[in-house]
Amino acid sequence: MKKQSVTGKLTHFDTQGQAWMVDVAGKAETRRLARASGRIVMQPSTLRHIVAGTAKKGDVLGIARIAGIQAAKQTSTLIPLCHPLALTRVEIEFRISRREHAVTCMATAETLGRTGVEMEALTATSVALLTIYDMCKAVDRGMRIESLGLQEKRGGKSGVWLAET
Repeated sequence: MKKQSVTGKLTHFDTQGQAWMVDVAGKAETRRLARASGRIVMQPSTLRHIVAGTAKKGDVLGIARIAGIQAAKQTSTLIPLCHPLALTRVEIEFRISRREHAVTCMATAETLGRTGVEMEALTATSVALLTIYDMCKAVDRGMRIESLGLQEKRGGKSGVWLAET
């Protein structure tokens, strides 16, 4: 798969520079997929609470997974120029790194539609990580959310895009 560079113009502005919602009526419906990732770094003891399931607020990763899925479904209400989408799948995966004292979140969003799901995947990842922060802030206010970004995009006229590694 070929990595694509970003080219062209900004699509959310008309010729006078005014913000507008892109007209996707003329686009073909295709299967669209996007994957985004990010991570939260914390104190070793905080990670131990998450892994052991002993955080005061409960199952941190289980609740963060549901929060991420819910966030993906609400993206168009949060990002002003996003189209509301009928998502066909949202998947949230967590990877624990004991060495780095971190949890990585990977969100996958899919739809059959006329516009991509990049914002849904990014929103899902962001909110899942924010939920981890919220559930653990009583013991670790110094947690850092970092490296949020799109990893993969498939579908539509532009085809496949993969992040540089």
